[in-house]
Amino acid sequence: MRVLRRGDRGPDVAEVRSLLSMQGLLADDGAANDVFDHAVEHAVRTFQQQRGLITDGVVGPATYRTLRGASYHLGSRPLAYLMSAPVHGDDVFTLQERLTELGYDAGRPDGIFGQVTERALRNFQRDYGLVPDGICGAATVRALSQLSPRARGGRPVLLREQEKVRQSGPRLRGKRIVIDPGHGGDDPGVEVAGVREADIAWDLARRLEGRMKATGMEALISRGPHHSPTEAERARFANDAGADLFLSLHSDKNSSPEAQGVATFHFGTGNGTTSTVGELLAGYIQRELVARTGFKDCRAPEDVGDSAADALPGGARRNRLPDEREGSAAPVRPCVPGHRRRGHSRGREAAVLARGERPAHRHVHLRGRTRARAHQAVTHALQRASPNAAPTLPGGRPRLEPNAENGPQTASPPICG
Repeated sequence: MRVLRRGDRGPDVAEVRSLLSMQGLLADDGAANDVFDHAVEHAVRTFQQQRGLITDGVVGPATYRTLRGASYHLGSRPLAYLMSAPVHGDDVFTLQERLTELGYDAGRPDGIFGQVTERALRNFQRDYGLVPDGICGAATVRALSQLSPRARGGRPVLLREQEKVRQSGPRLRGKRIVIDPGHGGDDPGVEVAGVREADIAWDLARRLEGRMKATGMEALISRGPHHSPTEAERARFANDAGADLFLSLHSDKNSSPEAQGVATFHFGTGNGTTSTVGELLAGYIQRELVARTGFKDCRAPEDVGDSAADALPGGARRNRLPDEREGSAAPVRPCVPGHRRRGHSRGREAAVLARGERPAHRHVHLRGRTRARAHQAVTHALQRASPNAAPTLPGGRPRLEPNAENGPQTASPPICG
């Protein structure tokens, strides 16, 4: 559908008004039901804020998909895995949460009915004695409502994803990262004084590629210097490559001349669903970039906007990143607002940014090795300690890598500047 904003009218607007009314966000005041007026804009902003979308009052693809999906509840329609047009909505999210509570691995609850969700549903149906067809119909919904969950609370998805990272090994060698320089080709992105965002992103991507390869990682770039693939094509490239990490590079702008800072976005939605590895990596990248550049810290918030919607946060997610591919790739998007510090050349800043990203990847993949060494030290000390003596570590306490408390803050980022 076309992008809708205040002043538009037509059947698309009438549908949006109806969906907002179903959510209790728009009252029927007798106004024309096909006009996008101030009341509709206010209702759209409220809905976007509730769902963690970019609050701009404009109904774009991501807002419409989320609004449409919010009109469904579990049992209102049959649910099945469709490769060409994945089913999405609040009913799918409820199904994923329910299966997770019952002990089945339905992946990260994201409201998208993918292969992982289908496999968990088939396992449930088989255990309950239903036909394991992978279709959530009336009988399956009835069975789900009759069972009490084994446990509530906690973060089982977090534990599973951390275990996958641990099983992948502590070495950087062999890890595959797709670097996605934003824009390109006929799309220059932000352009100030002849400097184009697409060129900056490409320069930074090439520097990152070299540094990642130096560590033994396999680094791929999603586009050429004069090409601008669509978001779906970028996502397809990362999926076909079997990427472990997906890093998208952008430089944004702001109307305020005082705007500055760096932010690192990771996949996340308004309902608490995040990419565990992406969240961890975003925190490390943000910490390194702030320390090395001196830019204002705009933190590492969740991102559910339309940008890179397929391989990054939110949107249609036509890809399998990070939801449906075994190994769970982590999408991250560092973003430097359009501000250049006086006395710093573009090449120098790009080099500093590139140097700051590599230690972040090392932190993510070497955490398992550090914990293993600390555990061995503790075990050895306890074995040598006398029964009446308090156990101490030889040479002092082991040095541990930063834990999740030093990771990203998922609250809304401050207004930089």
